[in-house]
Parts: sequence; structure tokens; C-alpha cells
Amino acid sequence: MTENSSWKLNFDGASNAVGKGIGAVLVSLNGDHYPFTCKLDFDCTNNMAEYEACIMGLQAAIERGIKTLEVYRDSALVVYQLRGEWETRDPKLISYRKLVLGLLEEFDSITFNYLPRDENQIADALATLASMIKANKEEEMKPIQMSVYEAPAHCCNIEKEGNDNNPWYQDILRYVRDRKYPEQASENDK
Repeated sequence: MTENSSWKLNFDGASNAVGKGIGAVLVSLNGDHYPFTCKLDFDCTNNMAEYEACIMGLQAAIERGIKTLEVYRDSALVVYQLRGEWETRDPKLISYRKLVLGLLEEFDSITFNYLPRDENQIADALATLASMIKANKEEEMKPIQMSVYEAPAHCCNIEKEGNDNNPWYQDILRYVRDRKYPEQASENDK
């Protein structure tokens, strides 16, 4: 199997003083990211939240018809339990594991992998966001779009002066040199 022949799923759960939340990110073959997040409005342990996040991500993959999936998480417990390498003894987790194993039948190929925490940042941030927001139960938030800006916004907003062939910074230069404001400058501008 080549490195880019399957979709990837990262998931995470978060718990803090405000609440609990889960996050998952599906990554397509060409690197597109599809984030999912949900606030958990019921009492649960951190490990239960981890399973909830995994299930949310798996269901999203199934809905998209994904058949080959690599699943990643920075918590060893859930990964090794789902691999069958660790026994699931906690009664609260046995039902979760059984549900996940049922979902696995929808895939032709699926692997569970452990990864370092710093490589699971997006799922972690989504889970933390969901845990901290006090959401209205009838309100559904639309998908989050995230970009990376390489320069401050004001650098892209410099307009050229009129047709006087002076550079955009002409008024600033004049003030520094002569200590004179442009004629059109208001007291507030000064």
C-alpha cells in the first residue's frame, strides 16, 4: 500500500471545567482536511470521550463511502484496545469497543496507529473548542474554514495613490521630513 492510497482519520477528546468535547479530522488522498467537532452534553470519562470521537470520525468516513482508512490517535489506550493488543476491562468502554468493531465491517482496510501529541493538533483543537463552547442545542454550526496567512492583512491592503506618480507613502515621508500634514488631514487623522 503506498503512503497516499488511503484516507486518514485523526481524533481526540477533551475535558475541562466548562465541559467535554470531541474532534475528528478526515484527510483525503490529496490532503484536503474535513473537520468534525461535537460538544458532549452528558457525563463521561476521558476515555469515553476518546471512543465518542473515534466513532464520530468513523461514521463520517462511512457516510463518504471511504473504504480504506488509517486511524491516528495520541492516546495509547483506545488505539491498543481497538487493535486487540490490550484487554478492555472497564464496563463503560466495552460497549464502545463493540460499537467500533461493528463499524469496522464497513471498511475493506483499516489500521489504528499511535502518533505523538504534537502531530494531532487539529483534532485536539477541535475537541477543546467543542468542550469550551456553550452551544444552543438547536443550533448547528457550519464547517470551519482555516487558512494560513503568511503576511499581516494590512500589507495586502495598500492602495496606490491617484495618478500623481507619488508612492503610497508620500504623505508619511513629507511629515517625517517637513513635519507637515497633508492638507486634507482632519484633526482625528493627525
